[in-house]
Order: sequence, then structure tokens, then C-alpha cells
Amino acid sequence: MRSIRIAVFVAALAAATLLFVTHFALSAQAPETNVPLYAANGDLLPVANYREWIYVTSGADMSYTAKPSDMVMFDNVFVNPEAYRSFLMTGTWPDKTMLVLEVREGKSKGSINQRGHFQGTQVSGLEVHLKDEARFQGKWAFFDFDAPDKNGTLIPQGAPCYSCHAAHAAVDTTFVQFYPTLLPIAEVKKTLSAAYLKDEAAVAQTK
Repeated sequence: MRSIRIAVFVAALAAATLLFVTHFALSAQAPETNVPLYAANGDLLPVANYREWIYVTSGADMSYTAKPSDMVMFDNVFVNPEAYRSFLMTGTWPDKTMLVLEVREGKSKGSINQRGHFQGTQVSGLEVHLKDEARFQGKWAFFDFDAPDKNGTLIPQGAPCYSCHAAHAAVDTTFVQFYPTLLPIAEVKKTLSAAYLKDEAAVAQTK
């Protein structure tokens, strides 16, 4: 009887060991989904789980120019959790930060809504602003996606988005001034850019 119990225990131990080893091996082989991954041609692979990341802000009809839009659009921004936690501690972004800008059409007629706007179900635009210090000149790059499940193409370094972010972003070329829960952290950590502080001073003079 005792030998049977020992045999059962040994079998259970072997099964548990095999399960642990298999899980470890699969985990070691599984690609990281919260860091930038690239295709052979340099495209950025889809960020399939970005909606499970940390939500930092939304904007409605925001524009860097005075030209009015023909329709209401919402922008939603998500950041990978690792970068978010680092920002909470330091007030700036670590290497491999990924910020996803999701654009959705604003709607006003639907269900019981009588005024105001809500977001449509279809994603009409998707961009990723990411930090990969070893890969890109200036450390940061922008990628544009035709659809969330398609690869993203690199926006050339000479595009206006790069110079605009460099000239006006609050923290490390990112528009933290529009992230209401993160701006106070940057203020406490004293990581706000000189360019942003200059912009704010100019705005204050007009009030």
C-alpha cells in the first residue's frame, strides 16, 4: 500500500514538473506584446491588445490648425502599462514606450441621446508614437496604420508631426499637457520642457 502511495506521489510530482517546464518554455518563446515589434521591412507590427493598456486621455475635435473640421472626431490615447508605471515614478518616458492614438467618428443620433456626441464603433484612424532609442534618430518615431490589424508604416522624420512635438510637447516630445492625470506628476517631478513652459507663459499673458 505504501509503495502505491509513493508511486502516485512520484507520478504527480513528475506531472507538476512537466507542466512547469512546459509553461516556462512557452513563456520564454512567446513574443512580448507591450514593446514595439517590427516586420522585416521596418513596418511596425499591429498592437492588438492596446485597448487593454492604460487609458490616458480623450480629445474631441482637437486640431493644431484653425481650420474647422467637417465632422466631430474623438481621439483616445493609450500607453503600454510598463511605460505608464515608469512615468508615475520618474515623470518621463522610458525606452520602448508606446503611445497609441485611436481616432473614432463622433455621433449624435443614436439610442436615447438628445444632445452632445458619443464615439462610433469603427476605428477611422490609428497612429503609434513610440520610443526606441537604438533604432531611431531622435529616439522617437511615428507610425501610421490603415487599420488596427495591419502593419504600420513609418512616418518620415521630416514630417511636421516631429517638429511640432519637439517644439510644443510638455514631456519628452509627448503631449502630456493633454493627459490630465499625468501632467501633475510631471509638474511635481519637474520634467516639463522649456518649450512647453514658454507656451504656457504666452497663453497666460493673453488671459
